[in-house]
Formats: sequence, structure tokens, C-alpha cells
Amino acid sequence: MVDVTKTRPRRRSGGRDARAAARTQASASQAIWPGLSGGRYRPLSDADMQKIHHAALTILERTGIGDPTEELLDLVLPKGAILSEHGRLCFPRALMEDLLAGAANEFYVHARGSRAGKDDMHCTKDKVYYANSGTAVTTFDAASRSYRPSTIRDVYDFTRLVDRLDNIHMTGDTVLGTDVPQDFEHDMSMLYSILAGSEKPSCLTFRDRSHIKPAIEMFDIASGGEGKFLQKPSVIFGGCPIVSPLRLGRENLEIMIDTAKLGLTCDLAVPPQAGATSPAPLAGTLAQAVAETLSCVAIVNLINPGTPVVFAAWPFITDLRTGSFTGGSGEQALIGAAAIQMGNFYNLPTSVGCGMTDSKIPDAQYGLEKALTFSLAAHAGANRLCEFGGMVGSLMGCSFESMVIDNEAAGMISRTLRGIEVSDDTLSVDVIHDCATGPGHFLGNTQTLQYMETEYVYPDLMDRELTDTWEKAGKQTMFDRAREVSDRILGEHFPNYFGSKLDAEVRAKFPVKLPLEAMRPGK
Repeated sequence: MVDVTKTRPRRRSGGRDARAAARTQASASQAIWPGLSGGRYRPLSDADMQKIHHAALTILERTGIGDPTEELLDLVLPKGAILSEHGRLCFPRALMEDLLAGAANEFYVHARGSRAGKDDMHCTKDKVYYANSGTAVTTFDAASRSYRPSTIRDVYDFTRLVDRLDNIHMTGDTVLGTDVPQDFEHDMSMLYSILAGSEKPSCLTFRDRSHIKPAIEMFDIASGGEGKFLQKPSVIFGGCPIVSPLRLGRENLEIMIDTAKLGLTCDLAVPPQAGATSPAPLAGTLAQAVAETLSCVAIVNLINPGTPVVFAAWPFITDLRTGSFTGGSGEQALIGAAAIQMGNFYNLPTSVGCGMTDSKIPDAQYGLEKALTFSLAAHAGANRLCEFGGMVGSLMGCSFESMVIDNEAAGMISRTLRGIEVSDDTLSVDVIHDCATGPGHFLGNTQTLQYMETEYVYPDLMDRELTDTWEKAGKQTMFDRAREVSDRILGEHFPNYFGSKLDAEVRAKFPVKLPLEAMRPGK
């Protein structure tokens, strides 16, 4: 829920302004917490997983990965990888099995400042966190109900909004700063906007490997001094090193190589598209996605054994009637969950793209598609549900209001992950007897009051009022309520976690294109 200190009353009163203020003053729920375990949903049988595993190893051994660079070949050929007669990088089955046996099965992403320790993320099998990312090129404008090009200011605004949304655990470059076209200026401005806007853990990507070194300088400044970032990394970064089908993309490969050399977690996304850049059968797309992802696991571990690498098979679905990407289909929810199950099969940290609704506004289609993809991914045990907050329009746009809605959805999904605790106390046999033979209800019972906050998540945007109460209150939709929350947070919360002294140091050293005036109320 929204990250402030007051608890809202069950029945809101005092008019629309009071109700909107109450929504932005709800405390974090005691019924849920970060890192709840998933893994109960398993669309693949054990036999299915074995077949996909063997198919992936066959693909890596026989077909291999195309377009390897000379730099990469120099790093991996002496350690057992093979260059085929077709010029493709192949990985013998025995080599892959050895590398998987030694691969890291966990990593931490640390929070900074006042959040350090309590908001750290420990990514390991089945633990579920919600993470923002996506680099959408447009931002939804609620007033005009239309999309405009995203800016660096939007990167900061989305980050400071997430800073106040408890159920989104990781920030990221949710949108692209299209107003800063120069690569280095963009990456440093994007990084500054995220570090200034929140102290939560972050995930992001760079446009060029040469930006990693100066970025670490900025990380150090934000983390307390030289060398501090590498001691407790608060940011993971990567990209898409695979161009499906089964080829390497130079720029993101180079970033993965440098990240591996530094021993930093190698974050990545491998997004083959069924029927377009991977086979039409879901099993074939899954086998290819697993092979492509394992090739990255192999490369990282050949460069620097034991360096954490995310198993980030993100198979996407094509609407074969048009050839268009579709992010919200039932097939997308299914294959995303299956990809997570394969990551858990290898006991590797995982991520998945989900919540990528094709809807353009938060409507019924939006709710259905988000619910499908969020819930199945979480229950499959994804460490990080990525592209999570606010994404609309098949990843092309992001919405402040949708970010608030998705934060609430995360709380409800987390409650389903927690499950039902069965004990002598929760079975309530004596309480049932006392209430059934006494008052005939449980409303005033001590146990009811005891479990009221710890057993239930109370949404702030979902409408549970009577119909006449709703009508008298203005017949608001969820979008209306979400807009009130986002507008209030964005009108009041202007963090700069660098502080004035360090901010001046950063701006003197890096080409930050976010004006200070944009980080103050009224602007």
C-alpha cells in the first residue's frame, strides 16, 4: 500500500479530498511482506521439464549461437566452448552440465540510505518480488487520455512515485528519456533520476559498455564513497544479449561481458517471439528460450565462474493473424510461468516479463490481462516480476495511474502467495463453539480483532462500498481513484536522495539533463 504512517478508517468520510488523502496515507499491510514464496503453480510435468532441458542442450551443442565476437571467442574457447564449422558458438552437453552445477543460485540487491537492510532483495528460488523496468517510449497523459513521448523528467517522476508504493520493491528505467538523444547524456541522466528519486534497489540498462565505469562512480557517490557500491551493489544492469533466433547482439553482449568481469549480477532478458523469431508451438519456443538463456549463463560462468546471472527466459507471444506482439494473452501467462518453472528446475534466480497488457487504458481488458500474467508468474515462483508497474499498450507506454493500480494488485497477489496457515489456533474450533452458542457472530470476538490486520489485505482503490454510497461519493472509477493518489504523491513527494552537497558534485561531474527546477513542487 502507499508508504506513509496513518491507517485509514474502514469507512471513509469527509468528502472527496479526505478520501483521496486517506488513500495516500494507508500503512503497509501486516498481512504480506516482500519475498513471499511462489512455486506452487507448475504447468509442466517433471517429464516435460526433462524433455525441454534435453532439447535445449541439444540446440546448444548442435546449432549453437551465431555472431560471436572475437573478444568473446578469446574468452570462452580456451575453456571448453567450440566454434562450429558454421561459425557458431557451441556448448558441449558435458560442459553445460558442469557449468550449471557450479552456477550461483542466489544474489542480493541492496537498498540504500534509510532503506538499507530492511528493503534489500534476496533473490533465490521461489522468492517473489515486483520490479519496474521496460523503457517505454511514451507516457499516458490522464487529462487528454492520449500518449506523449516520454522524457527524463518522467523517469524521475515514475521513480519517486514508486518510492511511495510499498508493494513495488525495485525501481528501474520504466520509460525512455526521448528528449535526451545523446547516449552518454541519456544514461547518466537516467541513472541520476533513479538514484535521486528512490533508495530502493534498482535494475536498468545502458546503451554502451563504456558507460559502466562512470556509472559506478555515480553509484559510489550515492552509496557513501569510493568502492562502496561494489561492496553492496544496489543496482543490477544488463539488457538483451540475445537476438532471436540464436544470435548474439554486440552491444548488450559487451555489457554482459564487462558485468561478469566485475562479478556483478548479470541481469538480462531473452525474448523470442512465438511464430516470428521462435517456433509457433509453445514447447518449441520454450526450448529455444531456455537454450538462449542457458547460453548466457554459460558465457558468464566461463568468464567468471560463480558470478550470479539471472535465468531470464522471457518468451513472448505473437498474434499470428497480424504478426503483432501481444503481451496480455492467456498463452503469454502460461509460457511465462513455464519459463519460470524451468529456471527453478535449474535452481537459478529468475525473472519474467509480465503485466504487459495490450490495453491502452486501465479497463476490463487491462484487468483481465494483468491478473492472468501477474498471478501465474508469481505462483510459478518468479524472483522478479519485471515490466510490472504501469505498463500499457504492449510495452509501448506507461501510466502513473496504472502504476498505482498495479501496486495494489501486487498486494492482493502477495496475499494469495502467502496461502492459508492451518494450526490449532487458526482452525478456531473453540471460538466457533463459543460464538455459535453465544452471540451468533464473530465481529466482537478477541480472535477477530487479533487477526484483523494480519490475515487480510485491505485495498484502497478497490471499491467495496454500497451502491448508494458510491453514487453519493461521485460514482468514481478505479482510474479516478488511482489518479487522485498519483496526483497527490507527485504533487507532494520530491525526493533528492543525493542531498544538496552530493547533488552538486554529481552535476559537476556528469552531464545530468534533469533540471533541479523539475524536482520541486509547482514545476
